[in-house]
Amino acid sequence: MTSLHIDLGRQWRGGQSQALLLVRALLALGHRAELVARKGSPLAERALAAGVRVHPLWQLLRSESYALVHAHDAHGLTAAWLAGAARRSRLVASRRVAYPLSRNPLARARYRAARIIAVSNFVKDSVIESGLPAGQVEVVYDGVELPELQGGREPHGPRQIGCVGYLLPEKGQELLIRALPLVLARHADCRLLLAGDGPCRAALERLAAQLGVARAVEFAGHVEDVAAVYRSLDVFLFPSLAEPLGSALLSAMAYGLPAVALARGAVPEVIEDGRNGLLVGGAEPGAFAERVLRLLDDSPLAVRLGAAARQTVEQRFSADAMIQSTLQVYHRVLAC
Repeated sequence: MTSLHIDLGRQWRGGQSQALLLVRALLALGHRAELVARKGSPLAERALAAGVRVHPLWQLLRSESYALVHAHDAHGLTAAWLAGAARRSRLVASRRVAYPLSRNPLARARYRAARIIAVSNFVKDSVIESGLPAGQVEVVYDGVELPELQGGREPHGPRQIGCVGYLLPEKGQELLIRALPLVLARHADCRLLLAGDGPCRAALERLAAQLGVARAVEFAGHVEDVAAVYRSLDVFLFPSLAEPLGSALLSAMAYGLPAVALARGAVPEVIEDGRNGLLVGGAEPGAFAERVLRLLDDSPLAVRLGAAARQTVEQRFSADAMIQSTLQVYHRVLAC
């Protein structure tokens, strides 16, 4: 099978990670898979380092040499549509957000793809509610590679809680800082690690200072070695307000971390409260802090939930599961 993959993102986020994971897997399976990405972008650089053939945007004008074109982001889908890729190849488009589709006829025309791959049922429902046929949309959950588990953190010493994610309002890091004073009231040496950068960093730093918890918060900025972050944590926090799925959450669970998350977006498709993590119904600092304290105070519970979280990823959200599910979509599209 020959496929051309498009992702024009300028940053390295979950979508770019999934695109590269898929392309590398297709190559390993003996398929011809190539990539269109912005020159100098993190995706382009990492793909080149992995031996992937990376093309400039004009390669879309030659898409007849590929059986299938897969647009992994909205800009890539627009570029594919403008280049007429759907007239020469079977076009598949990933949908990673739950915003309603534009009612502009020209904007909606981009979604005349053979298949829309939604990253969750939450996203699939939003696409269908926007007016696209249900038969055009399939769910393929993101997948993460399973790390080799090492020994857990020593139970003594300062406890560390934290999250990994771009610092944006919808990612909910403000909730963590507002909940932190309540956590520190019982665990004075606890530390909150925020790995990631973004436009909200200055405001979050000011909030931490206003609440008197600045010394307990580490703003790590962009972190290359994200594995080291996961291995440093006792509890993973996922306060996203409307997450389409959550690659960082899946990665944390793959490391066997117990997680506290808001029951918003697609998160309830991943976490079952009390079985493989703890859910919080609303963005209320007291409720979030209470769940965090439950895990800090009850080590057996934290261990049990962490083990169940790892098992959930192994069974439903592994990289292999994502790759096989995507291949099945490709085969159905090409058989039409």
